[in-house]
Amino acid sequence: MPPQSATPPRHIAIVMDGNGRWAKARHRPRSFGHNAGRKAVREVVEGCLRQGVRTLTLFAFSSENWQRPQEEVGALMELFMRALDKEVEELHDQGVRLRFVGDLGAFDTPLHKRMLAAMTRTAGNDKLHLNIAVNYGGRWDIVQAARKVAEAVVRGELHINDIHEQQLDQGMCLAELPPLDLFIRTGGESRVSNFLLWQLAYAELYFTETLWPDFDQASLQHAIEDYARRERRYGRVSEQVNQTRSTPG
Repeated sequence: MPPQSATPPRHIAIVMDGNGRWAKARHRPRSFGHNAGRKAVREVVEGCLRQGVRTLTLFAFSSENWQRPQEEVGALMELFMRALDKEVEELHDQGVRLRFVGDLGAFDTPLHKRMLAAMTRTAGNDKLHLNIAVNYGGRWDIVQAARKVAEAVVRGELHINDIHEQQLDQGMCLAELPPLDLFIRTGGESRVSNFLLWQLAYAELYFTETLWPDFDQASLQHAIEDYARRERRYGRVSEQVNQTRSTPG
């Protein structure tokens, strides 16, 4: 077994899946499950603060979610509004910087303004960077980064032969934050669902049967412990990794 790392993941991303099934098991509407998921968000934020995780990215609403029943989409938008009104000050007091990533222009004006106000309110915090992905898709992220590079070429600021991974990486939504270390998906599905496709390149993947409303700090701890048992080689062999660990800094 590879040696365990005492260093927590710097950046955790979570697909918060299972709200609808959690509500269905209780004979309640899907919106009931989405509302119950707010408690899990608070649990995970608290857990990350305790563990020293610096960045947490949550997949709240994908660009494909607009295809869901209008009633459910409406309930989600209302939930976002209520959450912003109730949670931002507490997050601010905890030193959390809140940021929304995705194509925010698709949201109506009142919600868009609340998002911008929440980001402005918490902009000076740095204890935990909390990113909420809304109207987000991994392919969209790559396309918008490629568009920025293309625009730089058209302006004459970048030669086409100088386009490398670094240029695309700098155009991604989370470019200035630590690389993604640990990807978690709740709810029993084993797929990434168009989330952070570029950033997932070397992340460790963790899938759990736990439905999102039941995911708590103990669940997060289990995921982090599983991560700690893994050997991250980045294309190298174990011997090279161990040699790097044993080399004095």
